[in-house]
Amino acid sequence: MTDTAPRPLSRPLAVVVLAAGQGTRMRSRTAKVLHPIAGLPMIAHVLATARALGPARLAVVVRHERDAVADAVAAAAPEALVVDQDEVPGTGRAVEQALTALAGFDGDLLVLNGDVPLLDVPTLEPLLAAGAAAEAVVLSARMADPTGYGRIVRDAEGDLDRIVEHRDATDAERRIDEINAGVYLFRTAGLGDALAALDAANDQGERYLTDVIAVLKRAGRRVAAVVAADPEVTAGVNDRAQLAAVQRRVNDAIVLRWQRAGVTVQDPATTWIDATVQLAEDVEIRPGTQLQGATVVERDAVIGPDTTLLHCEVGEGARVNRVDATLAVIGAGAEVGPWSYLRPGTELGAASRIGAFVETKNAVVGAGSKVPHLSYLGDAEVGERSNLGAGTITANYDGVEKHRTRVGSEVRIGSHTVLVAPVTIGDGAYTGAGAVVRKDVPAGSLAVTVAPQRNIEGWVDSHRPGTDAAVTAVPRRGAPGEDAERQ
Repeated sequence: MTDTAPRPLSRPLAVVVLAAGQGTRMRSRTAKVLHPIAGLPMIAHVLATARALGPARLAVVVRHERDAVADAVAAAAPEALVVDQDEVPGTGRAVEQALTALAGFDGDLLVLNGDVPLLDVPTLEPLLAAGAAAEAVVLSARMADPTGYGRIVRDAEGDLDRIVEHRDATDAERRIDEINAGVYLFRTAGLGDALAALDAANDQGERYLTDVIAVLKRAGRRVAAVVAADPEVTAGVNDRAQLAAVQRRVNDAIVLRWQRAGVTVQDPATTWIDATVQLAEDVEIRPGTQLQGATVVERDAVIGPDTTLLHCEVGEGARVNRVDATLAVIGAGAEVGPWSYLRPGTELGAASRIGAFVETKNAVVGAGSKVPHLSYLGDAEVGERSNLGAGTITANYDGVEKHRTRVGSEVRIGSHTVLVAPVTIGDGAYTGAGAVVRKDVPAGSLAVTVAPQRNIEGWVDSHRPGTDAAVTAVPRRGAPGEDAERQ
């Protein structure tokens, strides 16, 4: 994605994004352009670049998984016109239908591909500038291994002569290292006639947009090719390996941007940050951390190591260590982890504490309260400065419905207490260790449910005779002090 401001244009610009293909090499039920990169569908990155150019019109051609792609387009670029490609295959036909949908537009038409998410405004600027002197401009790139790409064939003067697809190229043409990046700038005047003149006389039986170049040249119109300075930004995503490579490059750029904005990232190689995440200065991110979705982290917070936050809010100065959290709010100065699991609806107050092996769900923990370890807190509210002992459980589900537990402020819950919802523990109340609390506890009260302890003498010797425990429990004859103990 790009945050570059719109560029001034000499002529009105329309952008068409081609996103109709199935992407069979991805081997996925998901449309290729919907595979996520940095928390956004691939096509959202392309649309961000398109919008940064400030076009007068924006259109996206769709077909495979039409509704899902259209929804992604609407989310990323609400103003975009969705154009349905018909049964006629080929990029030439796709642009022809987009041009029809943009009826009345007069200016330059930029054609982008929905599976080239790294393409940015600086790469497109020379292409747009070249449009002042040519009827059509192609973006090209030089590749060490051009296999599979269409080749740019130049004439004796070095000008663009034609584009030939890899399948249709001769051996000599396949040795050319300049490839077609699949990005085009056309003047709309006369483009419709050139598109209508395309045929499908090729190996794939498709109407190639690349053939428009030859049509325009035969008509005596000037065409040109501009070489991209960085060939990697022109790379398309066709399979999972290429997707992973693009994801890494996008993430590296995001991490670098946050480092330069005042965020400490201890290990960029193991840190993943979505494009939608917001970080304040002096945030510290430790190794193995993933920040996803609409996560926001405030100043001086320390996240990680080994932490995943999805759609979370982390307050100033909080410490989040080895935590998996989704749709949770972590207050300023709160401490969470290690090995804590915060499920949706968790809200932790300022300076609260969620310790090791604690799971929370739809739970509100007040300022200064602590759930230190080995506990489950679901559908619950805890007041301020309360402490829930180790092994506390809110039994919130009766097999049919969920019920809520309410714990007041300055409450002390004993270890291994089960709070059977619905139940309320009043302010300042205590529960004894191992209590099973089924009734409300008034403020300032102590709830105990443990029966009196009974010791049954000789039980091991009579019920487990001959075991190591029985032998150990019976004093050995002749042991020092034995006779004195029996008297």
